[in-house]
Amino acid sequence: MITAKNLCKRYQNVEAVKNVNVEIQKGEIVGLLGQNGAGKTTMMKMITGFLEPTEGTVLLGGKDVLEDRIAVQRQIGYMPENAPLYHEMLVQEYLLMIADLREIPSEKQREMIVEAVKATGIEKYLTRPIGTLSKGYKQRVGICQAILHQPDVLILDEPTNGLDPVQIIEIRHLIIKLAQKSTVIVSTHILQEIEAVCDRVLILIDGELVKDAPLGEFLTSNRIEISLADSVGKSDLEMIKSEVSTIGAVEKQGRDNSRKGFTLWSLEWNGDAAPIPELLNLAADQKWQVGSVTSKPPSLEQAFNSLMIEHAEQKAKKEDAA
Repeated sequence: MITAKNLCKRYQNVEAVKNVNVEIQKGEIVGLLGQNGAGKTTMMKMITGFLEPTEGTVLLGGKDVLEDRIAVQRQIGYMPENAPLYHEMLVQEYLLMIADLREIPSEKQREMIVEAVKATGIEKYLTRPIGTLSKGYKQRVGICQAILHQPDVLILDEPTNGLDPVQIIEIRHLIIKLAQKSTVIVSTHILQEIEAVCDRVLILIDGELVKDAPLGEFLTSNRIEISLADSVGKSDLEMIKSEVSTIGAVEKQGRDNSRKGFTLWSLEWNGDAAPIPELLNLAADQKWQVGSVTSKPPSLEQAFNSLMIEHAEQKAKKEDAA
C-alpha cells in the first residue's frame, strides 16, 4: 500500500528525516513513535505530498507522490495535529464544504457524510458551531473530515493530544473501528497510545528509523522476576545456572516492596519457554521461601528507552571517531 524508499528531508544543515525505508501493507494499524522533533510529522507530510522529499520516493497504491500527487491524495485521509477546523461554521456546513473540496458528486454527498458522521459519533452536533464543541468532539470532527471520502489510507497526527482520559479511550476505539476499512498510521509521542491501538511500530530517533517491528516483538521478554527470602544470596542463585541449563545472567533488583524480608531477582533465560517449573522445583528442593515468580514482559516505554540509550551511544562513538 505505502512504500518509502531512501526518504530524506533536509532544511539547510538540519536533516529532519534520514534515509528512511519502509513498507506498510493494507489493513495495518502502524504507530509512528518518537520524541518531539524526531521527524514524525515531516515524514507524514512527505507521504501525503504536503512536503517534497529532498531525496527518495514515496509510492502509495503504486502511484508516485511527486509524479501523481492529486491521485495519491485522493486515496488519503489526513488529520494533522491541529485539525483544519473553522470554528464559526456549523459542523454540517463544514462537512459539506469538505465534500465539495474532495469533489464528491453532489448526489453522493449526503450518503457519505451520514456514514462518516455515524462512524465518528457526532450525529447530535451537526447543527452546532464547531467552536462550541469540546476538544474531544473537535478531534472527532477532524477525523470525520479525514474519512469523508472513504480513503484507503488514514493518517492521524497526535489524535489524542490534549484529550481527557474518557475522550482518549473513545478515540482509541474509533481508530480501531476505522482500521476495518483503511490502513491507519498514527503518529504520537505517547507510548500508551501505540500499545492500545497499533499492531506494528516504527520508531524514529533524530530522523532515523531505528526500529520497525510488530508490537509484540517489543513486548517479549527473556527474563524471569523472582521474589526470594533475604536469606537467599547471589551465590545460591548462581548455582541455578548449573542445574537449569537455560538460565543465564542473575541480577539483584533490590527490595521487594510488597513483601517484608524478601528481595527481587532478575534471571535471564534462553530457549522456547520460560523455565519457571524447573525454577520452582529447584527452589522447593533448596527450601527457599518464594514470594512470587513471573515472566514479565517489558513495557514499550522500556523498549523505547533502551533504543534511545543505544542510539545515543552509537552517535557518541561516531562523533569520537570523527
